[in-house]
Amino acid sequence: MKRMMGLVATNYAYETFGQLTAERPLASLPFGGRYRLIDFPLSNMANSGITTVGLITPYMYRSLMDHVGVGKEWTLSRKVGGMFFLPGSIYGLKNIRGKFLLRDIIQNRVFLERGGRDLVVVSAANKLFSIDYREVARQHEELGADITLLYKSNYVPIDGERESYLELSNSGRVTRIAEGRADGDNCFLDAFIIEVELLLQFLTWYESMGYMDIMEVFAENLDKMNVRGYAFNGYVGNVSGPESYMAVNRDLLKREVRSDLFPEDRTVNTKVQDAAPTIYAPGSRVRNSLVTTGCAIEGTVEDSILFRGVHVAPGAVLKNCVIMQHCEIGPNVELENVICDKYARFRGGVRISGSTDMPIIVSKGQQV
Repeated sequence: MKRMMGLVATNYAYETFGQLTAERPLASLPFGGRYRLIDFPLSNMANSGITTVGLITPYMYRSLMDHVGVGKEWTLSRKVGGMFFLPGSIYGLKNIRGKFLLRDIIQNRVFLERGGRDLVVVSAANKLFSIDYREVARQHEELGADITLLYKSNYVPIDGERESYLELSNSGRVTRIAEGRADGDNCFLDAFIIEVELLLQFLTWYESMGYMDIMEVFAENLDKMNVRGYAFNGYVGNVSGPESYMAVNRDLLKREVRSDLFPEDRTVNTKVQDAAPTIYAPGSRVRNSLVTTGCAIEGTVEDSILFRGVHVAPGAVLKNCVIMQHCEIGPNVELENVICDKYARFRGGVRISGSTDMPIIVSKGQQV
């Protein structure tokens, strides 16, 4: 098989997240009790034997660099290849409809030229799924494709964001890339494989139009290239707003989703942070929830995700909540459909209630 390298785009954001992404890129948003969104595309690449990966970063990359480091957890801390932090355009965050801006790739052209690989796997960071890209590359080679786009059939994003959809011929060739959905359309999973030489040619041809997205370039050249689709049939979690963030977190409470997203043969790696086991005090009650290490539970937790070091005081009740690291839930506090960022504190007796389609967001370090 041809050799692969990886490129993960993180230089984009959704305004709907408000304070959750005010100081961090979407890629480093905490997820699932112990992970960040970036863990999933990185783990997919590491599990596929990719040893050279570049992260296109936004200007507020501190939390991303703090989490990823030198890539040790993904076996990317190495003398040959490894993890590369690549500067993204300062204009990237203003164009959410372009996750793969040409200007971001153009200014990092040397990464592709010196990578010494035949194929590059390009992925965004907000669609969560588990895949072995070697299977995609195998199909790519067998069909003699120039580009292979990953898609999932009949998939509708929760937040109603306008995603890209693919139209395919009976042979699996992509004939159209467009926004919006009609029955039977195939949702693009913001991940594709392309020949490195072809991508470098595109950068040369479209150098003066760096404001474009690479998907727009593909759409203009479908009739000149062999662009194929790869059907992905597993679980996909699309985090594009507070509603979908809550929903995808709650999906982890389903055994079938956990089995699909965390298969035994493809682990999802993350930064290791050791902590003592969680303490469940007499009289506490926990039902259908995911509670990570270092917590102290004295109240009631239902259908919720709790990150490390959360304290739930006596009489407190949490329902359908995502509570991030080191939050303090005071006595008799009642929270329902709330997303709580790190280090927030709730004084005794506070009651906050959102809805599943409009959860309440509590900012990092906020005192309520």
